[in-house]
Amino acid sequence: MDTLQQKLQKLTQNLWWTWRPEVRAIFRDIDLDLYHKAHRNPIRVLKEVDPVFLEYRAAEVDITIRTDRALRQLQEYLNPVTTWGLVHAGTLQSRPVAYFCAEFGIHESIPIYSGGLGILAGDHLKGASNLGVPLVGVGLLYRDGYTTQELDAGFWQHDVKEPYDIGDLPLEPSLDASGNPVRISVELPGRLVWAKVWETRVGRVRLFLLDTLDEANAPEDRPLAARLELAVHPDAGRR
Repeated sequence: MDTLQQKLQKLTQNLWWTWRPEVRAIFRDIDLDLYHKAHRNPIRVLKEVDPVFLEYRAAEVDITIRTDRALRQLQEYLNPVTTWGLVHAGTLQSRPVAYFCAEFGIHESIPIYSGGLGILAGDHLKGASNLGVPLVGVGLLYRDGYTTQELDAGFWQHDVKEPYDIGDLPLEPSLDASGNPVRISVELPGRLVWAKVWETRVGRVRLFLLDTLDEANAPEDRPLAARLELAVHPDAGRR
């Protein structure tokens, strides 16, 4: 039988929780201060919470019962009897729509977006998931995230980098039919640039993210997709 920690970890592995406030509340109620310190990232919360304190909070705010209920709801969601997509878009089941976008704003704990375009793309994935539309997202994994801004004592804005650990995201290497990690190449002037492919689940939708931090790339090519503003606006670093 799975422990409470293992059950909670299962909940974090599908981004379904990002649009389910009652599921987010489970992690918030474990430790409110830690939840905000971790940028509302449930994976980081589980990594950093003291196991003894987790058991104490579980008894105090019914976390075990709420977690079991959420896991049942997730399984029912992932294995529906029918959906709008099954009824009206059945022909797409074997050849799903590929949705390419430079940004996907799924949740603030996954810093691969900067604004409206990303939020719209993220909502498209969530909507497709709820409708059961056969769709996969394809984007970029920005390992350095995107800058946030803060004001100094003189009210001047400054960019602040907030690096994150890729291990704090619900990502798995995408595998081919033989179980080998998937890599793709893009031809640039005079060379090939390789990208690893990572995968995460957004409800019923799969999101693939390309990562240029690949050993086959020249050192100057590895950070090509490291930062959102450089990938979308390549001249930004030369200003």
